[in-house]
Amino acid sequence: MFVCLCRGVTSHVVDEVVAAGAKTSKEIADACGAGSDCGRCRRTLRAILSAHQINGCPAGGTDQCPASGPAQRNGHSSRAPR
Repeated sequence: MFVCLCRGVTSHVVDEVVAAGAKTSKEIADACGAGSDCGRCRRTLRAILSAHQINGCPAGGTDQCPASGPAQRNGHSSRAPR
């Protein structure tokens, strides 16, 4: 699923950046560009960060992270409530 339409960044890319150590939406923006233009995706970026923190996702790979499962990739758990 595309998270950032301005930069064409997918949730998989964001998962990889978070697994590599990004802890804030600014760090994600610095690493892959997501959230650095219009800002509309920042809420989703923060939700992905929260999912990684809550699920205790290990660094070094998103295949082992529950936050990167099919529901996450399909956008069902990456959106924060409005």
